[in-house]
Amino acid sequence: MAGSWDQYAQDRTPRRARNAAGASTWFNWTQYPDHGPSLEVLNLSPGARVLDLGCGKGGNLARVCTEGHRGVGVDVSALQVAHARTRWPHLALVLGDAVTYLDGGEEPIDATYSVFGAHWFVEPDLLLPAVHRRLRGVLAFSYAP
Repeated sequence: MAGSWDQYAQDRTPRRARNAAGASTWFNWTQYPDHGPSLEVLNLSPGARVLDLGCGKGGNLARVCTEGHRGVGVDVSALQVAHARTRWPHLALVLGDAVTYLDGGEEPIDATYSVFGAHWFVEPDLLLPAVHRRLRGVLAFSYAP
């Protein structure tokens, strides 16, 4: 599976440097630029701990951290994580699968989201209990509109 995401990373058009509003970080819930609800849908308290499952090149996670939250991104694609580390060197990024990451820690997570990420490629009966064990707040998954 990681190989498929590496290929996707090579073929995908890079994210723009700025969105339509001129912001250097923003949150995309769909494949369409500047489309979908804002980050407020996660109902985050200041300094919330947020987990991005399938973080890709890190654009959404960068927005989370720009707002002062403590974000961690997990992705199975070495190429996607490498791109994210190049563009956003301050982000906490983990190369690996979501369930292994979730099972390997105890710290509570205030919000977990996945935009075309882990929820598409991990068995729900493995992923959802792992998320539930650590989640203390909002869970949001995005699908194509």
